[in-house]
Amino acid sequence: MIKTEFGIKDLENLSNIKAHTIRIWEKRYNLLEPERTDTNIRKYSLDNLKKLLNISYLYQSGHKISTLASLQPAQLEELIKSNLTDLNADYMLQIFKSMMFDFNSELFDATFEKLEKTKTFREIFTEIFLPLLNEVGVLWHSGTVDPSHEHFISEMIKHKIIWKIEEARRVNNKAGYPTFVLYLPYAEIHEIGLLYANYELLSAGHNTIYLGPNVPLDSLSHVLQQKKNVIFLTSFTVHPEQHDLKKYMRDFQEKVNSTANCELWIMGRKSALISKNPPNVRIFKNIKSFFEQIENLAIA
Repeated sequence: MIKTEFGIKDLENLSNIKAHTIRIWEKRYNLLEPERTDTNIRKYSLDNLKKLLNISYLYQSGHKISTLASLQPAQLEELIKSNLTDLNADYMLQIFKSMMFDFNSELFDATFEKLEKTKTFREIFTEIFLPLLNEVGVLWHSGTVDPSHEHFISEMIKHKIIWKIEEARRVNNKAGYPTFVLYLPYAEIHEIGLLYANYELLSAGHNTIYLGPNVPLDSLSHVLQQKKNVIFLTSFTVHPEQHDLKKYMRDFQEKVNSTANCELWIMGRKSALISKNPPNVRIFKNIKSFFEQIENLAIA
């Protein structure tokens, strides 16, 4: 069942407007109309939440709360569309959260098109999509957002990356560059970061082989039978568990690297837990270091 009721703390977390301020706006401008439980606790509807997200964005854009409070939801949405000339990342986060709760793919596409006129795809991903996914992930784990909302925004972003990947394939591959084999280990489900890495590599002129999720280590050796000068790239976000990270790298040495001299590149949140790694394993603790390494390869 999709979450349709929210507490005032949920609204504060999602809108970045303090609960105290929300209460003042309710009392002074009749901004929201929460229901109350038998114990007098406010409960806000999904419409209340979407309205507050829209107002939060417009308020931070410079509009007066007294004016915004008098507008109907449709008027707020039209004002947002006309106001999308300021593409500040913080404002964009509010916009994308609002469309997430409304399952508004049309507004997602329109906003993305506007962003592309002034920002590179790398800027859109790192400044807006990545912080959005991180925030939504935290809100999902805390129960503030429903899994359906998290899946919707994740799939919308994933489709944009895939579209950009197809564009990047038109870049001429550079002779002598290694072939990157991108995969996720078994039970690792967070694919967006790896997809984006595929886009960056293709844009830089590298050859890539994208294997996707749930790839056993044993299967990687089959690639080495057909390809030389290979770099494997994976991402650890959920799996393996912390105590298995060292074992995974040892297993890579035994099952993959023993048949050919190749590298393993590791990115993702769990990469920060790796303090020491074998010589043929390269760790990227943030996406910026990954960009720098790709650029260094191009120079070399």
